[in-house]
Amino acid sequence: MKQTVHFGAGNIGRGFIGALFSQSGYDVIFVDIAEQIINQLNEKKHYDVMLATEQKETVTIDKVSGLNNLSQEKEVIEAIGNATYLTTAIGPTILPRIAPLIARGIAKRVATTDEKLYVIACENQIGATDLLKQHIIDQLDGKTKSRLEGRVFFFNSAVDRIVPIQVQDSLDVLVEPYFEWVVETNEQIPAVDGMKIVDSLAPFIERKLFTVNTGHAVIAYFGYLEGKATIDQTLADEKIEAQVEETLKETGAYLVKEYRLDEKEHLAYIHKIIERFKNPYLNDGVTRVGRAPIRKLGPEDRLIRPATQAQKAGLPYHNLAKAIAAALLFDDPGDQEAQELQKMIQENGPAYVLNTVSGLDEKSEVAQEVIRQYEALKSR
Repeated sequence: MKQTVHFGAGNIGRGFIGALFSQSGYDVIFVDIAEQIINQLNEKKHYDVMLATEQKETVTIDKVSGLNNLSQEKEVIEAIGNATYLTTAIGPTILPRIAPLIARGIAKRVATTDEKLYVIACENQIGATDLLKQHIIDQLDGKTKSRLEGRVFFFNSAVDRIVPIQVQDSLDVLVEPYFEWVVETNEQIPAVDGMKIVDSLAPFIERKLFTVNTGHAVIAYFGYLEGKATIDQTLADEKIEAQVEETLKETGAYLVKEYRLDEKEHLAYIHKIIERFKNPYLNDGVTRVGRAPIRKLGPEDRLIRPATQAQKAGLPYHNLAKAIAAALLFDDPGDQEAQELQKMIQENGPAYVLNTVSGLDEKSEVAQEVIRQYEALKSR
């Protein structure tokens, strides 16, 4: 029996990673603390994934069940012992919280079987699996650590699929047709339909992070400033679309130089991504995409890293600085991080935020350009 344990029964987990495993013939055990979702999975044993197209094609995902990692730890540990894959789509900040339970499952498993387990964190963060691995290793004793070799494998990955907020109270998920799941390994691993194996992940994950994630964030923050409701409505504004494209040309210049990408091919990729964002059937809200601005303004995330890397390489970053400034002005009252960010700015100023949140010295060229752009946008 092929089985995978997937932490995170949210829309990404059900509509993307879990769906691919199910379609590849795996029994999928979702692990989550959302009691209602877990109960529905166990009652219905299936759900529908609908494509955001005019035709609304639908695929039924079956062979699914759920476990609550708070109240069913014993069952989760047992499931890990029988799984071929263990994956996550739970948010990078949650990985440290689930690591102790995964560690207990792995410890029991390697003490009883030589069967291989493949662990992949499917998160929007560079090196997410490395992060999870370290948290797991920290929980293990020396004897257990020595048993991991050749039995438990940790692979970094890059994931890309737009899954908007769902309005219906059901397991069914609306997703965009396009997806990409790239896994870095030289190992021969069991097949999963839709999984792409590569020797080096860095070009793929940075291309995705600094085109898809950066582009999405830029649209959201400028759309919010202009009072737009959705991503596709925002891109209907030609000025914002042009701003997004110019920003992605800046991230693209860094990517082309760093990874020796073909410049014309990458420009075509940029245009392809922007067209994806225009999909009206996603009805994706700017506040959803822009949420958690403190995380998105992190030193290694979608706005700050490409700007600092561009500056180091002697490349333009004017539009990236403007996008960072727009993020600093994101004050959605329904977003806790946005409100926390605004409080920090009110009490200490934007330079303080750029230093404490983004790791930028306030005297640095990037920080100074962001502050200039921030004052300009704020005074409009």
